[in-house]
Amino acid sequence: MERDIIAELVADLATLKAPANTVNMYAWEADNDEQRCGHAIRRANLELALRLAYERGPDLILIGEAPGYNGARRTGVPFTSEQILLDGVDPPGQFGAARGFRLATNDGRISREQTATIVYRELAALNRFAVGWNAFPLHPHQAGKPQSNRTPRQSELALGLPLLARACTLFAGCPVVAMGRIASQALAQLGIAHCAVRHPAQGGARQFAEGLRHICAAR
Repeated sequence: MERDIIAELVADLATLKAPANTVNMYAWEADNDEQRCGHAIRRANLELALRLAYERGPDLILIGEAPGYNGARRTGVPFTSEQILLDGVDPPGQFGAARGFRLATNDGRISREQTATIVYRELAALNRFAVGWNAFPLHPHQAGKPQSNRTPRQSELALGLPLLARACTLFAGCPVVAMGRIASQALAQLGIAHCAVRHPAQGGARQFAEGLRHICAAR
C-alpha cells in the first residue's frame, strides 16, 4: 500500500466523538494514564487484526451491529473476547498472543463472550478466515451502566457509515456477510452487496451456523 490506509482507518476511528452513553475505546484522549494505555493497545490490536487479514486475504468480511462490553469493548477487535484474542483460533490460524495481540485491561479477569465464541467456533469448523467490523464501531451501553449493551440509535449508525464503507473497501472483492438486521440495513444504505445471516445472540446460534455454512458452501 502506498498510503497506510489501515493506520489511517484506525486513527480516524480514534478521533470519532462518542455520543452520550457510548464509549470510544480507541480514543486518543483519556481520563488517566491507565485508560490511555488501554486505548493504545486496542488500537494496536485492531490495526494488527486488519493488517494480518489484508496480507492473507480474508475469506469473508463479517459485519456486526456494535461492540459488546465483554468483547471488542475490551479487546478492540470485533467479535473477539479476551480469551479468543489471547488463545487464537486454529484453524485457520488467527489471533493469539504469539501473533502479537495483547491484553488491554488489567482488572484481573479474562473475558469470554457468547457471540464471539459462537462466531469463531463456526469459522474454525469451516476453516474460514474472517475479518470483522461493526456498523457502529463504538460501544453503546445503557445510561449509567457501562457494563451493558444496547442497540445503537439511528444517529449512531449514521456516524459509523463512513468508516464501515472504508472497512469494506479495504477488502474489496471479498464476500460481505451481515450478522443481523441492523448490520444488513447499514450495508444496504451504502449500496454494498452482501448476504445476511441470523445474529447468533439470543437463541440465534443454530440459524447463524446454518446460514454461514450455506454461504461458505456456495463459494
